[in-house]
Amino acid sequence: MYFAALLARTEDGWEASDTELDDVETLSDLADLAREASPDEDTVLVLIEQEDAWFGVVRVDGEEDPRIYVSDAAAAARSSYGEILLTDELLGREPGEDGDDLDALDLDGTEDGESDDEDGGDGSGEAVPHGPVGDAEILDDLGMSEKELRSMSGDAVGVIAEALGALDVLETVR
Repeated sequence: MYFAALLARTEDGWEASDTELDDVETLSDLADLAREASPDEDTVLVLIEQEDAWFGVVRVDGEEDPRIYVSDAAAAARSSYGEILLTDELLGREPGEDGDDLDALDLDGTEDGESDDEDGGDGSGEAVPHGPVGDAEILDDLGMSEKELRSMSGDAVGVIAEALGALDVLETVR
């Protein structure tokens, strides 16, 4: 079960909207969706959470490149929404390097004839690290430190919204 929401920072505070990611195929699509939520080029956060498995934060500030943080890259790589966030740059790879490994992942969570123990031979275990990746300082200026972000578990989206002073508006779309 996934939850995704947009939090747009405006002059009047945070505005929240839930969002469907069904039509989002790339990080560029996600950034465009975020920019549409704030016509004044304010800061927009895309918060994505898959139960207790992983969460991601994408920050879009105007026309700047999106900043990304993913709590567990290996868990996110097993989901279609997580795959959108796990760019080559975020994983520290050259574009196209080990790209077949992510494409070969079975994103619906079912096994494809191989157990997880057999992934050591093809290098895919090395291509997507276990643990957090990305910009852990993504929310520093908004009231959440890198240490707090890295130590999160459970309802991460709610904890982030609370730290930003946006929990009430987030709960209206949850």
